Amino acid sequence: MNIAVCIKQVPAKDAPLQIPEGSAWIRETDIGFETNEPDGYALEEALRLKEKHGGEVVAISMGPERVKQTIKEAMAKGADRGIHVVDDKFFQLDPLGSARSLAAAIQKENFDLVLTGLQSDDHGFGQTGVLLAELLGLPHATIIMQIEVNGARMKLKRELEAGWFQWMEVPLPAVLSIQSGINKPRYATLKGIMAAKKKEINSIPRESLGVDATPTQKLERIYVPTKTKKTEMLTGTAKESAAKLVEKLKHEARVL
Repeated sequence: MNIAVCIKQVPAKDAPLQIPEGSAWIRETDIGFETNEPDGYALEEALRLKEKHGGEVVAISMGPERVKQTIKEAMAKGADRGIHVVDDKFFQLDPLGSARSLAAAIQKENFDLVLTGLQSDDHGFGQTGVLLAELLGLPHATIIMQIEVNGARMKLKRELEAGWFQWMEVPLPAVLSIQSGINKPRYATLKGIMAAKKKEINSIPRESLGVDATPTQKLERIYVPTKTKKTEMLTGTAKESAAKLVEKLKHEARVL
C-alpha cells in the first residue's frame, strides 16, 4: 500500500509572533517552525498501515526551503521519501490554490491512499483533504478514528457530534482526513534520524506544476484582538436591575 501524507510546517506554538501593520501574515524572522500537530497523527497512521500491509509512505509538504526540515523529521520517523513543493509565498494561497498544487504533485505518483490532518494549527481552514479528494476524483471521508483495510476496500470509523460514531466503507484509492487522537505519534529514533539522511526529497517548484493559483477568497488582515475592560452600572430597583442583567447576559455576553 503506497500512502501519501500531506504535512504542513507551521509556526511553533511558543513562537513570539509579530504581525506587521495591515499584514495578512506574520513576520517569519526570528521564530521557530514545527510540524503541524494534526498532520503528525496522519503520519503515524500511515506508518502503522505500512507496517501492517507493506508498501511505502511519502511525506508531501509545500513551502520555502525551511519546509525540508519537516519532511526530514517525517522520514526520520519512518517515511520512505519526501516531496517538497517549493513556494516561498505559499501563505498567500487560499485553500483551493493549496489543494490544486498538492493535487498536481500527487497525480504524478500512484498512491493507494492520501492522508491529511483534520486542519492546520495556523490558518485552520480544515478544507485541504476535502478539496484534494474532489480534485483527484477520489472518495473521501473526514474525522477518521480507525482504519481497517480489507483488500480493495476500507472500513472506517468516523467521529460525530455528542459522542456518536459512524462506521462506513470506502473503496481504494481514497483521501482521508485523520482526527487528532487516533493514535500516539512516535518519536524519531537515532537510527531513524541517521537513515533519513540517505532518503530522497524530490523538490518541485510550484510554478512548474502549471496550476491556477487565482484566489477564490482573500485574507485581508490578521491581528491580535484588543483586550478592553468596561464597567457599567445598572440603575433602578433590584427587580429592574436583575432583568437588565439577565438581558445583557443573554444577548451581549451570551452565557445564558
